[in-house]
Amino acid sequence: MKVSIDTRTLHPGDVYYALRGERLDGHDFVVAALQAGAAAAVIAAEELARFPVSLHSRLRPVADPLASLQALAREHRRAWGGPLVAITGSAGKTTTKEMTAAVLATKLRVMKSPGNRNNHIGLPLALLDLAPEHEVAVVEMGMNHAGEIAALAAIALPDVGVFTNVGSAHLAHFDSIEGIAAAKRELALAIPPDGALVLNRDDARVASFAQGFAGKVAYYAAATFTTPLLYPGTHNRANAAAAVATGELFSVAPAAAAAALAGLEPPPGRGQIITTGGMTFIHDAYNANPEAMAHMLAVLAATPGQRHVAVLGEMRELGQAAPRLHRELGAAAAHVDALWAIGGDAAFLIEGARAAGFRGLAHFAPSAAEAAESLRAYLRPGDAVLFKGSRAVHLENLIAVLMPG
Repeated sequence: MKVSIDTRTLHPGDVYYALRGERLDGHDFVVAALQAGAAAAVIAAEELARFPVSLHSRLRPVADPLASLQALAREHRRAWGGPLVAITGSAGKTTTKEMTAAVLATKLRVMKSPGNRNNHIGLPLALLDLAPEHEVAVVEMGMNHAGEIAALAAIALPDVGVFTNVGSAHLAHFDSIEGIAAAKRELALAIPPDGALVLNRDDARVASFAQGFAGKVAYYAAATFTTPLLYPGTHNRANAAAAVATGELFSVAPAAAAAALAGLEPPPGRGQIITTGGMTFIHDAYNANPEAMAHMLAVLAATPGQRHVAVLGEMRELGQAAPRLHRELGAAAAHVDALWAIGGDAAFLIEGARAAGFRGLAHFAPSAAEAAESLRAYLRPGDAVLFKGSRAVHLENLIAVLMPG
């Protein structure tokens, strides 16, 4: 059974689930879904009276459409019955998922969750894509509150848990990084004794997740992966090493895994290198947290260029630590020739850079759109430019404006 939560992508015969979100209520689109050919619509029972009696035969009232969708996904995954690899961490989840899927695909038919479908809605939708021909599934799990990973694991029933790192992403919702680590560890606690953990030896918090686990534990480290990648940076060698270690659990030889990874290209916004107008753009603007931004500043420093320019958007969900963490990242950016800081707390990046001795050009803009004119006037052939910021800053729009032609 195919399901849909969006009338814009619904296909005839789909079952439409009317989910309530922060901005939209799916019940407002039930009639449109049925008119578009939905076989049925799953709605909250309390909403039944708002629809004409003539439609009732195609409505499926339930206590909670989201809970119903999650239960359907769990039972579908259980009926499919194959091994499922779940990946979590503060940074690198999607890249590690893509790399792991590529490694496993050298030997097995893989279902990987599309994009970054890693939350309480996206993960169930991904699981419903499981088909009999699939021999293994690779999904990612995200969170910004305690208990969310445990809830996702209860739906996905993972056999292998892969952990990238624990950092300060989502610190606004936790008292400490230790609290974030405990939330990530919920995945390890959900892996059965006949399953396996794949742990980053370079991250002490992640490595400690092996304590008390009765199943198999595989460790990896960035230094263990030496094959050249199209993905830039040491952090991506760590992601690749995680994929290789996971592949070994499924009898994929390390050499075959490395060969598969060597030709894998980064998707847009995740370490993508763009040569345009004689300049090198490093497009890593899909999202940002302090650890990931520090990694990409190191990538910028290592990229050949007559001038090095950092275009950094604010990092969201850092709570009271936001000013301090932005200042620290500003200090890490003090080596660049020019710094554009975009949006809200990004102003603290400039403060931190100046305090660390930065004397180059610094420019603050409230939004990506408002940075375009000044940045276009500054850039010239030979520049190496990093774009990195939280998703809400939309630096990808700035890149599109700056591209020649």
